[in-house]
Amino acid sequence: MPELRERAAFCRSLLIEAGEMVMRGFGRVRHFEMKGPQDYLTEYDGRCEALLRERLLAAFPSDGFFGEESGGVEAENLWVVDPIDGTANFARNIPHFCIAVAHVVKGRTEIGAIYNPALGDFHFARRGHGATLNDRPITVSSAISASASSVELGWSTRIANADYLHVLAALLDAGFNVRRAGSGALGLAHVADGRNEAYAELHMNSWDCLAGLLLVEEAGGRVCAFPETTGVRNGGAVLAAAPAIAELVASACGIALAPRRI
Repeated sequence: MPELRERAAFCRSLLIEAGEMVMRGFGRVRHFEMKGPQDYLTEYDGRCEALLRERLLAAFPSDGFFGEESGGVEAENLWVVDPIDGTANFARNIPHFCIAVAHVVKGRTEIGAIYNPALGDFHFARRGHGATLNDRPITVSSAISASASSVELGWSTRIANADYLHVLAALLDAGFNVRRAGSGALGLAHVADGRNEAYAELHMNSWDCLAGLLLVEEAGGRVCAFPETTGVRNGGAVLAAAPAIAELVASACGIALAPRRI
């Protein structure tokens, strides 16, 4: 579809511009606010989202925009944006954060981009066209056992600590290594490129996960059936995994996988 090709090309160039702006603040944050427990906000979150909103709506005025910081209105063609995922890392001068952008058409994610400007890692996917890292094709891990697999387990204040610890224990008991790096979007991107075998989180917002779920699908992985329409505002449980260990991770986490792609 020509309109999707145009949006994909524009999204790529825009994220580079947004990354340059964000990097002007990296290592220079002197003040941040707290939106809630362990929920950081810097001026660069707002600046980046404002830039993305302005550029996207100027280029595609009939599209909708929904951002983490400013919200928005839903539309048949909708941009879902996290200006900085991993703000706690960004504020602490840790180079593990990213800009995440998804384009959703009639409730289905068609474009996903995740860019870590500190490391220059640009993950990109368009439905049906595969996934790339810095323009090179990527695939999920070929690991076949829990004992050789690492799962990143995200944490959310919306979920009781007891539930989180129950899933953590189940994953460890199954033989997985479990880690947490502080950016769910990058966690999903690293499943897509094989650096992690799985990512799971009991509650995740749409702006954190839609781009990454498409990346994992296009890289050959299994994903949950995240509610892309109602979930834009409400979020839900998220799971993405390499095929051979996906059912085992799903069982440990209690998160259902979507049917296999045909």
